[in-house]
Amino acid sequence: MINREDMLELTRRMTLSRNSIARIAGCYVDRDGDFEGSFNTNFLKLSAAERTEKLKVAKAIPFGETNVQLKEFVFSPEDRRPGSMWQLLMGLNECGLKNDALLDTFYDVVMERFQASYEYGVFVFFGRYDVPLKASDKERLWESEEVYEYMICAVCPLKGEYEPGEPVCGFLFPAFMDRSGDPSRALVFQAEAGRKRWDIPGIFGKS
Repeated sequence: MINREDMLELTRRMTLSRNSIARIAGCYVDRDGDFEGSFNTNFLKLSAAERTEKLKVAKAIPFGETNVQLKEFVFSPEDRRPGSMWQLLMGLNECGLKNDALLDTFYDVVMERFQASYEYGVFVFFGRYDVPLKASDKERLWESEEVYEYMICAVCPLKGEYEPGEPVCGFLFPAFMDRSGDPSRALVFQAEAGRKRWDIPGIFGKS
């Protein structure tokens, strides 16, 4: 089960003043499902208005209703075989989204599995959170317990000039559980609980 406090701790670092997002990448897809272009940039190079807009998108994934909109997905040993999506996600996370070839492969899989009759964007964020230690009374200490590096993917309908609407689905990888990263799991978001907007098992390794 996902602990809501873990998600709140992470989303508190998704504001302009306490931002943990370092990079953003993504692609645009037309209503026929064809690739329209991509981007990849340092998050801090965006204007304040753009960062505010994109942080809202990123935050929507872990901030989804815990264990209803946001659910745990466990990668089986088979899902983690060489050449799997899990291996691709690990590679993307390790390079901090700085490998465009890996990103293009990822976009291809998402576009194949996500079906829509409207224009949409695939937005991918890379973040780094220095998880602070907590004393026995749960007060924060200055020492770091772990540096949690993660990626968030959000699929959003487009509005206006390539502006993202509210995410319809997405995921957080590795999962943030018990205040630590767990690469054997992802946390999967579906805005409409009970209605799958993409084939998550297919994306993550099960056809």
